[in-house]
Amino acid sequence: MADAASRLTALAEEVLGVRLPVRLRAWDGSEAGPADGPVLIVRDRRALRRLLWKPGELGLARAWVAGEIDVEGDLYEVLDRLAGFLWERDEEPRGKLETVRDPKVRAAAKALLKLAGPFPPPKPPAEEIRGRSGVRHSKRRDKQAISHHYDVGNDFYELVLGPSMVYSCAYWTDGGTLEDAQRDKLDLIARKLNLQEGDRLLDVGCGWGSMAIHAAREYGAQVVGITLSREQAAYARKRIAEEGLTDRIEIRVQDYRDVADGPYDAISSIGMAEHVGTVRYREYADTLYGLLKPGGRLLNHQISRRPEPDESAYEVDPFIDAYVFPDGELAPMGRTLTTLEDAGFEVRDVEAIREHYALTLRRWVANLEREWERAVRLVSPGRARIWRLYMAASAVSFERNRIGVNQFLAVKTPVSGGSGLPLRPRVWSESEAR
Repeated sequence: MADAASRLTALAEEVLGVRLPVRLRAWDGSEAGPADGPVLIVRDRRALRRLLWKPGELGLARAWVAGEIDVEGDLYEVLDRLAGFLWERDEEPRGKLETVRDPKVRAAAKALLKLAGPFPPPKPPAEEIRGRSGVRHSKRRDKQAISHHYDVGNDFYELVLGPSMVYSCAYWTDGGTLEDAQRDKLDLIARKLNLQEGDRLLDVGCGWGSMAIHAAREYGAQVVGITLSREQAAYARKRIAEEGLTDRIEIRVQDYRDVADGPYDAISSIGMAEHVGTVRYREYADTLYGLLKPGGRLLNHQISRRPEPDESAYEVDPFIDAYVFPDGELAPMGRTLTTLEDAGFEVRDVEAIREHYALTLRRWVANLEREWERAVRLVSPGRARIWRLYMAASAVSFERNRIGVNQFLAVKTPVSGGSGLPLRPRVWSESEAR
């Protein structure tokens, strides 16, 4: 097939009604499109079949995971250009083929079908989640979703996250390593919670134990960490034993809805609420409120999304749902704050740290790319490609203010009205105090 790239570019632009923002290289070696910048490679016509049979992000994701499309050059630049092209345009791309009446557009779409070949697309890659059962955000289904994402191998996460083993936004100051920034984030949370020697801390979604270890070692807290991932729990217990902190930290494989040994002085929930789901979010807030003693503090660290003009039209990202965080949902910052207040909390502080997450994700991507061959051996080529794409795309989304991340400090303020926090709780560090 001669000059497939030119044909593909012309037909795609006719169907979409806009010029493609990246250069294409097709399976026959031909190229077309802007000469500057990175190249989007379509290695196989099967990628077109996936896109035409499943238009949108899911078809694109399946082709990426299968290695049928790739990028030559700066992945971030490709994603940045596609962000403006796909998600942030003032006008929507033209509709589905069956709803488009323009005969030229319909003819172009049919020509794309012919270019893709007469065969149906192959089965979705093996890394795509299948067989979810039970009611969305039931305990059983949440456990399946968490296992899909977190039980892919602790060695793989060590490679991506580095020695800190913290899988949430770091807190960056001038200079410093990823490990420094993650330590500073954990300490920031401990200071916001006003942790004291002997305080009981519940760490909801404790991951590989980093917050629990920091709170026990640096502040003398008595910590219960809970996770739904057995691999995380085993890894955390090993770390805790090596630190000599088994008398101060207990790690459980447990759903937050099953915790019944309150009251706690403080609760940290770092990057966990995104898994809760809109239908369960008030239950989540009520549960944590009930587990705190009067005057107890909650630090809720959570990714947010921009509010939609019509919130009923919000849909979960299909790539993230199928390959990364099944059943994960993001809420606007205002909804989270309102839900915490409705549950009875007094929200004392909200800090937006969106830019910090973009920096964190770029470091994780760099770790993955530096150890690419080992990463592929530890998981699979498709799984490694998923993590590279989702982390790089997330970095671009934070940079373009499509998503954010916020820390909410909330108190179960007693009837007497005192929060128990210092009078100047907003001064978290020495540099801020000066």
